Amino acid sequence: MTLDYATLDLLRQTHPAWRLLRSDHAPLVASFLQRVFVAPNVRVMAQADLAEALEDELFALRERLGAAAFPKAALDYLNDWAGGDKGWLRKFYVQGSDEPHFDLTPPTEKAIAWLGALTERSFVGTESRLLTLFELLKQMSEGSETDPQARLAELHKRRDEIDAEIARALDGDLPLLDDTALKDRFQQFIGLARELLTDFREVEHNFRGLDRRVRERIALWEGSKGALLEEIMGERDAIADSDQGRSFRAFWDFLMSSSRQEELSALLERVLVLPPVAAMQPDLRTRRVHYDWMEAGEHTQRTVALLSQQLRRFLDDQAWLENRRIMDILHGIEAKALQLRESPPPGEVMNIADTAADIELPLERPLHTPAVKPVIAALALEAGDADVDAAALYSQVVIDKARLTRHIRHALQDRSQITLRELCGMQPLQHGLAELVAYLQLAGDTFKAVVDEAASESIEWTSAAPDGAETMKRARLPRVIFVR
Repeated sequence: MTLDYATLDLLRQTHPAWRLLRSDHAPLVASFLQRVFVAPNVRVMAQADLAEALEDELFALRERLGAAAFPKAALDYLNDWAGGDKGWLRKFYVQGSDEPHFDLTPPTEKAIAWLGALTERSFVGTESRLLTLFELLKQMSEGSETDPQARLAELHKRRDEIDAEIARALDGDLPLLDDTALKDRFQQFIGLARELLTDFREVEHNFRGLDRRVRERIALWEGSKGALLEEIMGERDAIADSDQGRSFRAFWDFLMSSSRQEELSALLERVLVLPPVAAMQPDLRTRRVHYDWMEAGEHTQRTVALLSQQLRRFLDDQAWLENRRIMDILHGIEAKALQLRESPPPGEVMNIADTAADIELPLERPLHTPAVKPVIAALALEAGDADVDAAALYSQVVIDKARLTRHIRHALQDRSQITLRELCGMQPLQHGLAELVAYLQLAGDTFKAVVDEAASESIEWTSAAPDGAETMKRARLPRVIFVR
């Protein structure tokens, strides 16, 4: 981005981070949000808890600066910070709760990180950054090399260097990092670890922006539903397949490996007890920073899944409204037909022409094919003496999936959705668990279905024991909803 006068002037007027730095209450906003959200890595906080924490902060400031310093209530400040002209906080409702919740916006976290970089540091490391830049250039150069001989030469060179280092270690020559190098690398590690947590909020913010644009497009769409779905899914795939989406997915796959988690924990335990690092008095949360990454990444994944679920429900509502409009038209046609039944108008009421002419050419008729007479050999049949129990041939259980499919379609004729438990209540299971598994297979292959992990249902059926007695069996599984 070019930092010319017009661009900077527009950013000064519109960007939330710049507005925060220009605000008269910037020290209060930045210090409070950094202490409540950034430092403990809190992603979402309820309104009551956040207002109580801000009220304590305001009480301490009024005792020191006077009652006129911050005259408004804590909740008024929070609503003002989350307003459209500022946008420092995001106010929203989580699923299953009627209490507002708050979260930081990415511009606010960027402004707080920039303010943290303004403080004078007792030690500024440059060696580790230079080594990191050099290593990144090597990775890009080697990763884009298409010549196999060049790649092999680089690998052989690296192997020779490792063999030489092993030989020096066997001779007792073990080069160690001095205290300055350890502090340099640890300081860079802390900075990159904090930047990762900031990136998660920006990824989540991008997906929320996509969801908002999709909803607006659905509300104003006038074309066909197929073209709408193609455009929506294409844009969502574009976000997931973008550079940012691919990088986040690769990072998440790397972090979710149990071996990588154990390796990170062991490395952190070993590094934090080193005397130069311990002398820097690192934050206690540094020991579990990789768990903070996992928590922030999991929150982002849950947000994306929730947005997808809400989008699907929104599309289902649109389909239900469309089906209802069609049913109203059909009912109107039926009502008019009933009115005409008693007193039909004279003459022809309606003519329906055939849609196409049936053309049969003479050469298209098949030629005569003589019937094939089978040749039956006159062989004498002999009775066998094998003792085979034929009862096993008649004890097989065959699940009629066509019957189950008709039952589901019939149940969805007068409603938009139905649960698996209701289906089994309308038509009890005849073959027990095998028939229940067939329902689940139809839910994934033939019908649109939603699985509600938050609710569970139990389905019962009667099973015949070998002695003829009937026993009641029960299966407990998450709620499965068939959608029309």
